[in-house]
Amino acid sequence: MKITIDKNSGFCFGVVNAIQAAENILKTRNHLYCLGDIVHNNMEVERLNKLGLEIINHEQFQKLKNVPVLIRAHGEPPSTYQTALQNNIELIDASCPVVLRLQNNVQQGYNNIKKQNGQVVIYGKPGHAEVSGLAGQTNNEAIIVSNNEDLKKIDITKPISLYSQTTKSMEGFNELIKEIKIKKEEANSRADFIINDTICRQVSHRAPQLKEFSKNHDIIIFASGKKSSNGKYLHGICKENNSNTYFVSSPQDIKKEWFTSNDSVGICGATSTPRWLMDEIATLIASFDSITN
Repeated sequence: MKITIDKNSGFCFGVVNAIQAAENILKTRNHLYCLGDIVHNNMEVERLNKLGLEIINHEQFQKLKNVPVLIRAHGEPPSTYQTALQNNIELIDASCPVVLRLQNNVQQGYNNIKKQNGQVVIYGKPGHAEVSGLAGQTNNEAIIVSNNEDLKKIDITKPISLYSQTTKSMEGFNELIKEIKIKKEEANSRADFIINDTICRQVSHRAPQLKEFSKNHDIIIFASGKKSSNGKYLHGICKENNSNTYFVSSPQDIKKEWFTSNDSVGICGATSTPRWLMDEIATLIASFDSITN
C-alpha cells in the first residue's frame, strides 16, 4: 500500500497565525478566551482546549470584563471592538491580513456606493463569521447571497458593488457574476456593476491542485471538520474526480475494509485541517497493511 499526504493541504497562513498566537499566550497563561471556534476543526479545537483555550460565543463575550480575548482569523465586525472598549477587554487580534484588507475595502465600497443609492452584495454563507464581519462594515446593510436564487434580494436597477467571502469558490463567484449581468440586460439596467475579486488565492488554487491529486490515487481520504465550508467545497472537488473519496473528521471514522494492500491512498484536507491529524490518519492506514510508504 502506498500512502501520500498532499503537500498543499493543511492550515492556510491565517489559521497558522491565529493558532500560534493562542499557543504563545498559553505558554505564560493557563487560560485564554477565543471568540468562536479558532478553526473549523473539532480535533484541533480539542487540542487547544486542553492547553487552556476556552471558546465563547458573542453572548458570552458581551458579559466579559477585564480579560484577554483572542479574535480568530475570520475577523470581527466593528461592534466587537466597541464592546471590548466598553468592557476593558484586551483583544488579541489574529484576524487574517487578507480578511482585514477585505473589511477595509468593503467599508470604502459601502461609503462610495451609498452616495449613488447603491447596494453592497456579498457572496458568502449567511451567518459565517467572516461574512458577519464583512456585513458589519456596512452597518449590516449588505445583501448576502449564497446562490442564484438569492439574487432576487437585489434591486438590479440600482448600482451594485459585489464582494466575496475569501474562501468561496471562483466557479461559484463567476457564475453569480454571469447571472447578475443577465438580469441587468433583461432589465435594461445601466447602473454601475462593480466586481471586486476578493477570493483568497491560497484557497482558490487548492481546487485545481486537488483535482490532479484525486485522479492520481485509488482512494482519497479527505480530512476536515464538519463545520468547515471550505472543507465541504474541497471534498466535493475530490469526490467529483475520484468516486472512492471518503470524508473523515478523525481517525476513528476510518474503516479498514475501505483498503486493499495494492491501493494507492491519497490523504488531503481543508485549509482548517491540521497536519498532525493527516499524519495520524496515515499512520493508522499504514497499520492496516505490512507495506508502507
